[in-house]
Amino acid sequence: MRTRRHPFAGHGHGHGPGAFHHRHGGFGPGPGGFGGPEGFGGPGGFGRGRGGPRARRGDVRAAVLALLAEEPKHGYEMIKEIEERSDGLWKPSAGSIYPTLQLLEDEGLIVGTESDGKRRFSLTEAGRKAAEAREGSLPWEEVRSGAPPEFVELGRSVHQLRAAITQAFHAADEGQRAKIREIIDAARRDIYGVLSERD
Repeated sequence: MRTRRHPFAGHGHGHGPGAFHHRHGGFGPGPGGFGGPEGFGGPGGFGRGRGGPRARRGDVRAAVLALLAEEPKHGYEMIKEIEERSDGLWKPSAGSIYPTLQLLEDEGLIVGTESDGKRRFSLTEAGRKAAEAREGSLPWEEVRSGAPPEFVELGRSVHQLRAAITQAFHAADEGQRAKIREIIDAARRDIYGVLSERD
């Protein structure tokens, strides 16, 4: 009996940014990172705190089909691409991307192949028709359009900061990392100081 290779296989192993995030918690959404498991502000996007605006929850299925209509990708690439295109407002978790990939593969809309130790997905003919049949804005555009401008700007800043920190920790030496931690700690204190002014 043929055993299906789970699409999680190969995710987060080896070298490169994906492996770094997986092993060390990273600086992105998820435990130990900015913004919670699904983007700036928690699942589904920004501003899910008490009294704050709520983001429109992104359509992971539509996003996967739209990305694969451009070129084949593996799961981690899709997560990062969605984050980039939503200006950091939406970063689907692995727990939402990979079950969606499994479902789309079961439905015959995508097919996965092994490449460099990772499972890369591409659209089947049926999947391409499904992607072309979708009308309206792209999923990441819908997330951005549902956000107040100040949240879009704040989300973009958080996303850019996260990218800078990740890059710095790849390239920095021990002394530089200590300085980076001091900068981050000082920024955190300043942010809490701003919030305390409301009271």
